[in-house]
Amino acid sequence: MFAGTGSDVGKSIVAAAFCRIFRQDGYSPAPFKAQNMALNSYATPEGLEIGRAQAVQAEAAGILCHTDMNPLLLKPSSDHTSQVVLHGKPIGNKDAYEYWRRGSSEIDFRQEVCAAFCRLAAKYNPIVMEGAGSIAEINLKDRDLVNMWMAKHANADVILVGDIDRGGVFASVYGSIMLQTPEERKLIKGIIINKFRGDMRLFEEGRKMLEDICGVPVLGVVPYYQDIHIDEEDSVSLEQKRRQWAEGKVNVAVVLLRHISNFTDFDTLERDPRLNLFYTNNVQDIQRADIIILPGTKATLDDLLELRRNGCGQAIVRAHRDGKTVVGICGGYQMLGISVDDPNHVEGDIASLPGLGLLPIHTTMSAEKTTRQVTFVFEGQECQGYEIHQGISDTCEPILQRGHCIGTYIHGFLDNAPVVNHLLKDKAAAPVQSLADFKEEQYDKLAAHVRRYVDIDRIYQILSDND
Repeated sequence: MFAGTGSDVGKSIVAAAFCRIFRQDGYSPAPFKAQNMALNSYATPEGLEIGRAQAVQAEAAGILCHTDMNPLLLKPSSDHTSQVVLHGKPIGNKDAYEYWRRGSSEIDFRQEVCAAFCRLAAKYNPIVMEGAGSIAEINLKDRDLVNMWMAKHANADVILVGDIDRGGVFASVYGSIMLQTPEERKLIKGIIINKFRGDMRLFEEGRKMLEDICGVPVLGVVPYYQDIHIDEEDSVSLEQKRRQWAEGKVNVAVVLLRHISNFTDFDTLERDPRLNLFYTNNVQDIQRADIIILPGTKATLDDLLELRRNGCGQAIVRAHRDGKTVVGICGGYQMLGISVDDPNHVEGDIASLPGLGLLPIHTTMSAEKTTRQVTFVFEGQECQGYEIHQGISDTCEPILQRGHCIGTYIHGFLDNAPVVNHLLKDKAAAPVQSLADFKEEQYDKLAAHVRRYVDIDRIYQILSDND
């Protein structure tokens, strides 16, 4: 298990690296995270929903993703409530206090996640587990499903990942270990310091001091990288992407929604050297952009109301009138229509709102969620994507285009070269590298980077000692 001193320390990426490393070394690894909280999700081949991070890790391991890799997914719908997805299917919304209070559910979540782990462990070896947030949230330990409780159940060797870039790495690593029970501390077999910047020699003394005070070996110090591209797990990273309009490139503005989800839809565009992709809710930047994308959201009506309040909705309409290309994905597609209705209050208190009126569709929210992988044809070429949405629109078309406005429920729509080349027609030339080849290249680069700075032989020795 790769556990963390906090959120966004790099657990997901390190786990993905080891999924690829174990695969390269002839093993059959699979990822596992008992409970994930994220708005970036993915549809399995069976049409079920899991966290995007585990889908990425499965890809790195060279296997198809499955709900057993992430049996419990929490999708925040407000500051206090989340949709609970169990084994790929939503089972309702829960208030945070209600969810974390023991005995508040008829479902034994511990039993469910343990059963999923056992099924996975019967098929794959090793299981690359990932913790969640910090392992030192002692106020939640008696309800823990994903950190040290799960490590004990699986008898997992735990590697603690700390982020030196945010500062305080000595205190966070030492504190995280010392706040464990003696039984839990025995499971922590190593430390990886992540996101190091600067001359590695300057940390040699610090590395030894950390080993001395913690009594746990530092297995590696991994430098910060900028030339390896792996899908991010959640919107913590979006603040780093709020760039602005740039001269000499095709400018793509992704409208920054409060409940934005599946922003990995735009990673392919972000990497394209012809483009400058940025996230914004600035009206002037939206109107200046060459392409405006209205992304998916966990709360379509709430974000649509906010678009009208902050002027972004009017800016999108004006930009479209001026000939700019507008693309709506999932919830963004719904917002581009004539109306969005929620008569049964599936999302909340708002019963109905007019859309932006750029596409001739009406959408009605429904409790039933559509999750599936899809194949579609675009400009004569076969393309792939997946759907995860609530709401039914009165069109059977998977992609609806009216002039320079395109709407679709398909996530991964912009990962397909025919789609990107269509959007950039008359704006830029040169096709992009295939996404499949690009991803394979990135997983191999990530594995090589981690191999260079982490004592892989020591990790294999730790795993052998456990056996």
